[in-house]
Amino acid sequence: MHRLFVAVRPPPDIRARLLAIMSGVNGARWQDDDQLHITLRFIGEVDRHRANELADALRDIRFPPAELALSGVGSFNRKGQVHTLWAGIQPREPLVKLHQKIDRICVRAGLLPDDRAYLPHLTLARMSRSAGSAENFMASHAALSSVPFAMTEFDLYESHLGQSGAAYHLIERYPANYR
Repeated sequence: MHRLFVAVRPPPDIRARLLAIMSGVNGARWQDDDQLHITLRFIGEVDRHRANELADALRDIRFPPAELALSGVGSFNRKGQVHTLWAGIQPREPLVKLHQKIDRICVRAGLLPDDRAYLPHLTLARMSRSAGSAENFMASHAALSSVPFAMTEFDLYESHLGQSGAAYHLIERYPANYR
């Protein structure tokens, strides 16, 4: 089985900017450079045949390049407790449109539609129940921003879970196009 997801990888200077702010919350499991990406669609576990079918079908997606930028920080909560810290992305619309196209490809390949609201972001840290408060981090980085960076492609990745977290391996890259 192959555990797949589709994502945009920001350039090195944007990842370095994020890595520089990732600290100050006790017990947070901060992402490393190899893990920083904007997820467009989590696919999950699929067999080799479906993985190949999806990789082929993603080649048919047409999208223009877009200029994106970091925009603030936020968190996802579960039962009133922060479980993920993230950096926001603006504008959202190019990523939302691309997410919708990828989701339609996944549904045609027999996967369930992604019924969660899509919020473009880069995960910075995962929080355990015993992690410290993220309030100071959130306040300190609320105005996070960056120079615009180009989204000229998206990627298909395979995720391997291990004792030290997930390792991501690039399967295929899909360039922007105008057709």
